[in-house]
Amino acid sequence: MLNGIHHIAIICSDYPQSKWFYTEVLGLKVEREVFRRERQSYKLDLSLNGKYVIELFSFPDPPKRLSRPEACGLRHLAFSVKDLDKTVDLLDKKGVDTEEIRIDEWTGKRFVFFSDPDGLPIEFYEM
Repeated sequence: MLNGIHHIAIICSDYPQSKWFYTEVLGLKVEREVFRRERQSYKLDLSLNGKYVIELFSFPDPPKRLSRPEACGLRHLAFSVKDLDKTVDLLDKKGVDTEEIRIDEWTGKRFVFFSDPDGLPIEFYEM
């Protein structure tokens, strides 16, 4: 029935800041950017390694969504990385604070959490 995940939609509060974060910090590529005048909203299509993955939306005055304490709904986004130490160092150089690197008790793999400009938790998982 399912073929895979098509995309993840994210609504941000500060479009230029989030666009910078997802493209310059995380390195996603802009595929298409559209301003929808009737909604006073941007829609930014982003890809990773040639695959469409995220729709970044801006809307006037979106309500806040709780991330902490953990609430029902989307918990976090997770991306796989090859070298977690190098990736954390790059985040640090771009001014992004990360939590302590942890080890998955079931797989023995290392991972780290940090947040996007709106506090959405993001995980980098070393593969």
